[in-house]
Formats: sequence, structure tokens, C-alpha cells
Amino acid sequence: MPWTSLTHPPDALAILCLALAIEAAAGYPDRLYRALGHPVTWIGRLIEALDAGFNRGGEARRRTAGVVSLAMLLAICGSAATVVTVVAACAGRPGSLLLLALLAASLPAQRSLHDHVARVARDLTNGGLAGGRLAVSMIVGRNPETLDEAGICRAAIESLSENFSDGVVAPAFWLGLGGLPGGVLYKAINTADSMIGHRTPRHEAFGWASARLDDLVNLPASRLTALLLVAAAAIHRDASARRAWQAVRRDARHHRSPNAGWPEAAMAGALGLRLAGPRVYGETRVEDVWMGDGRPEAGPVDVERALRLYRTACLLLFGLAGTALLVMLT
Repeated sequence: MPWTSLTHPPDALAILCLALAIEAAAGYPDRLYRALGHPVTWIGRLIEALDAGFNRGGEARRRTAGVVSLAMLLAICGSAATVVTVVAACAGRPGSLLLLALLAASLPAQRSLHDHVARVARDLTNGGLAGGRLAVSMIVGRNPETLDEAGICRAAIESLSENFSDGVVAPAFWLGLGGLPGGVLYKAINTADSMIGHRTPRHEAFGWASARLDDLVNLPASRLTALLLVAAAAIHRDASARRAWQAVRRDARHHRSPNAGWPEAAMAGALGLRLAGPRVYGETRVEDVWMGDGRPEAGPVDVERALRLYRTACLLLFGLAGTALLVMLT
């Protein structure tokens, strides 16, 4: 079969549906991680090498080097994913779809995100503030020592909302559009942003291109994530789709991130909470607007409510991909 068909719908959508089902069922096994690592860690090592090799000189030189490094990163990752797709095509259509789905299942993080956020609620309940702070420090960059119980729970729900967008919906979106190469290219951009897209003396210029491109490629997924959460809220009795939609329309565009405000506002409105707002990263206090107009006093029960909403939204994402595939096939 021509390998190019595996990078476009409907085959790309079939790969996406299989990958989402595989990842939801099995996640990324610890034994496999210990033996081989993870695609994100491989990409991360490449970014570290580019950072060490090219991030030097004045601001203009660092910005140019950042653009060139990003282009090199995308060329290497895209070429590798394309070679894998070409080789997989030799297995015939059923075999190639399954093989590529198994590989693509490493890109979305439905299960691991759920487990990390669920651990925050569990450890906060069983271990008090110390347990909750330790658990939430694994998924957010803010200073956990500044967080009380409500702050821990809000941080966990915010992380769930934002990472649902850039850790699940966005890789799924680009997988569905471009097959394995599309998903890998998105993951390379997102990993680069998380590693070097910071406004620090070392990375503000060098990581500028990565941060701006990450904002761009996450635009469609952040809006789609908000819609999925609004739809999920309509299914749950303890959530409000109306308030979720109102919060998105009123608050999302005021977030300091062009993308994070959409899922955070939807989640805040759905649960009757206030999310985001002022918070502390290290020793730096970040003044941000609140998403939602509900109560700021979140607890472990609210984290569980957010996780139920998240699970439903994941099912809706799978249903959306499956519906798109059926439409393409008819």
C-alpha cells in the first residue's frame, strides 16, 4: 500500500482511534519506559543537545540560533516518523495500521494524566498537606510550599484542564490530520516549548520561536478541548454546561496564555469554581486573572469531579474521532 495514505484521513483517523483506545487501556508501561525510555525523553535529549550547542552569544544571535535549532528538531523528528511510516507500510494495510497505532499510542497521555491528578486527591486525603504538596509538585511548576488544601486542589484541576488540551487533544488532533508524522511533529514542538520556551535570561531569546510555534499549533486543540468539556458537563448532574460556556466566553481570552484559558475556564465554569488567578512559581508571584466566577475553595471531592468530567470528555474525543472516520469511509 502507498505509505502516504497512512498520513492522511481516513487511515490517519483509524490510527488515531486505535491509538486512543490502546493508550486508555494500557498507558505507557513502566517496563517499556525503563527499557527504552519514551519518545518525549528522546526528543528532550535532542533539545538539550541543541540548547547546549547553539544557545550562546547576544540576544539576536540566540534568537536566530533558536529558529535554526527548532527547524533542525522538526526536520529530524519528522524524517524519523516518516521513515517509520514508510517501513510500516510494507506490512500491508491492517498490519501497518496496528503497528503505527501502537507507536502513536505513546503520544497522547490520557491515562498517565488521569493517574497523576488522581494521586493528588488520594495523597492529600491520606497524607494531609505534606502528601498533597508532594503529589502536586510532580505535575505543576509552582511552589508547593505556598499552597494550602484549596491551592493544591485548584493546581491539580488546572493541570488536568491544560494538559488535557496539550497532552491529549492536541496530539490527537495532529495525529488525525497527519498520521504518525503529524503527531510526532506536534510532540516535538510542545516538548521544546516546555523545555526552552520560558522567559528566563537563558531561554527568552533562544526559545522564542518554540514558544510562539507552540502557541500556534495549540490554538485549534484548546478551543476543541473547551467544547469537549462543555459537552461533558451537559452529561453530568453535578456540572453545568451553561456556566462552562459562559466562563469560556467571558474569561478565556483574558488568560495570560492564548490557549490555557480555554480549557481552564470551561472546567471552572462546569464545576462552579474559580481557577488560575495569582500564584507563585519559585519565588516569583504571577498575577493572573481568575477563570470562572465560582468558589476558590476547592477540595479533593472537586478533583474527583474534575476527573469524572475529564473521563467523559476523553470518551467524547474518541467518539468524535470515530464519527469522523465513519464519515470519511461513507
